[in-house]
Amino acid sequence: MFDYSPFNRSSVGFDRLFRLLDEAANVETQAWPPYNIERLGENDYRITIAVAGFGPTDLAIEAKGNALTVTGKKADKADPSVEVLHQGIAGRSFERRFQLADYVEVKGAEMNHGLLHIALTRVVPEAMKPRQIAISAAEKPQHKAIEAKAA
Repeated sequence: MFDYSPFNRSSVGFDRLFRLLDEAANVETQAWPPYNIERLGENDYRITIAVAGFGPTDLAIEAKGNALTVTGKKADKADPSVEVLHQGIAGRSFERRFQLADYVEVKGAEMNHGLLHIALTRVVPEAMKPRQIAISAAEKPQHKAIEAKAA
């Protein structure tokens, strides 16, 4: 655990960043299901999660604030007439959480060949985008001469 209090004395508005750093340091390392985070362009990302054995009805995706949660709950549909000698494809329930940056939105999700693809896009509001400020030339000031009268 790192103490960020010295930074709080000289900075304003970074408390959310410090909280995110604390949360990232305390995250449990969950190895299943495996996933990739890919950058497709300057503002486009994709999370790919390996969900072999799960169908679209077994999965749920929730975006709330800056958090994205993917849960998988496999319904117990074991066929009593089939004897499984080795089960290498995991069917256990899971919950995978991702912290999203500001202005990152979930655009959609699709399943393909046992992989769940979640499309993300960063949409920066116009007010936050850099903009050019036009510089206008000031008119040449006109100086008035003070009339001097002889005394």
